Amino acid sequence: MNIKAGIISGFVATIALSIIMVIKTKMGVMPELNAIKMLAGMMNTSPFMGWVAHFMIGTFVWGILFALLVNKLPGGVISSAILFSIVAWLIMMIGPMPMAGEGLFGLNIGMMAPVATLMLHLNPASIIHNNPQNSLLNNDIISFS
Repeated sequence: MNIKAGIISGFVATIALSIIMVIKTKMGVMPELNAIKMLAGMMNTSPFMGWVAHFMIGTFVWGILFALLVNKLPGGVISSAILFSIVAWLIMMIGPMPMAGEGLFGLNIGMMAPVATLMLHLNPASIIHNNPQNSLLNNDIISFS
């Protein structure tokens, strides 16, 4: 996968993750688990800038990394996307979560935090990467070069 396709895929996955996060918040499910508020707090800025950071990380950092690693990960595109999502979740659990004061794996939030965040990371992987004919992942259909 080329970098442009990875960035587009990262952006679409971030939109999917963001929709799920907003729905979770609107339903009142684990309101203490708020990645945008955590990002904004870590940057000592507004929630708007938390959203900007969230989209920049999801689109560019994870999108580019996925593009670079998808063909090196074991299995096909779908299993690579799932494995990549698990690794992204693990990095979040041992990096930003403790830096935001929520403890390793977010356990200061509660026992459900690691499970909820894992599900949040896996849902976009299944949404975006579940179709092997997805033009973002199959450069034979549409070339972004």
